[in-house]
Amino acid sequence: MTKYTVKKYHKSDYKTWNEFIAQAKNATFLFHRDFMEYHQDRFEDFSLLIFEGEKLKAVLPANKKENSVYSHQGLTYGGLVFSSKLKGEKVESILDSILVFFNENQIETFYYKPIPSFYFPEGNNEIDFFLFKRGAVLERKEMNLAINLQLPLQISKSKMKHFRRIENLDLDIIEEQHFSPFWNEILEPRLLEKFDAKPVHTKEEMAWLKQNFPQNIRQYSVRQNDKIIAGITIFETQNVIKSQYAATSKQGEEARAVDFLFINLIHKYKRKGKLFFDMGIVNSDNEKEYDLGLLTQKQELGCSVYNQDFYKLDIK
Repeated sequence: MTKYTVKKYHKSDYKTWNEFIAQAKNATFLFHRDFMEYHQDRFEDFSLLIFEGEKLKAVLPANKKENSVYSHQGLTYGGLVFSSKLKGEKVESILDSILVFFNENQIETFYYKPIPSFYFPEGNNEIDFFLFKRGAVLERKEMNLAINLQLPLQISKSKMKHFRRIENLDLDIIEEQHFSPFWNEILEPRLLEKFDAKPVHTKEEMAWLKQNFPQNIRQYSVRQNDKIIAGITIFETQNVIKSQYAATSKQGEEARAVDFLFINLIHKYKRKGKLFFDMGIVNSDNEKEYDLGLLTQKQELGCSVYNQDFYKLDIK
């Protein structure tokens, strides 16, 4: 059996890690250390590098909380990242090496959150099977809504009827260079009003991330008479567009401005050749429930359900 060496990430591994992420089979810009570390004060990093001899074969973005390791609580998705040349039996051996490392470091539980399957058409489910073989249980599921842009769009007749009416209004779609208008005037006030909540990212964090990932993070707004009434924050990867935030003012609700923006962006990125438009989860605070209004809205925009699985493995 191939011998692998597992080590914890250290800041001296920054260049090695990022060079590996740039060529990996199943990585996105969220796994770049600059993205992972913008909120490093909130998480105890426990990311791993797995070597075969001197050659890096896989990495695991992860954090530690008490005696548990998570992949990674600060990211939308996670999982073991490896090169396209790595065969299934080697992925299994790498997993076993990681589990031995966990045991040696008194880790009792491993929580695994793989990246949704539609992000990588060539497949990315090897480790799910091997985790199951070793006793992992499916701890929970979330409904992740996404549009397959390779197929004919299935936007509902009612949405398109309103869209054609909205097109006659004096609405402008702007790609903003700054996040302050959307955060200050739309997102933060609406989240506070409707859910007594705040965005996961501050506008300062988003500005820093956009500065470091200018081709991956975009902010679109709808303006009426130069007043912002809705917006969508986009995370763009090689195959997938993800709407990270979407919100509207009361004026924007009356104009159905979010739907107007979504439909324009769906067509825009379909023309650009993206494979999927990811609109995120619809689960409520109770993990076994879901937001029916959100589910209906996203399905009427043409989304289908792609489950996001969460695994739990007790380390023996």
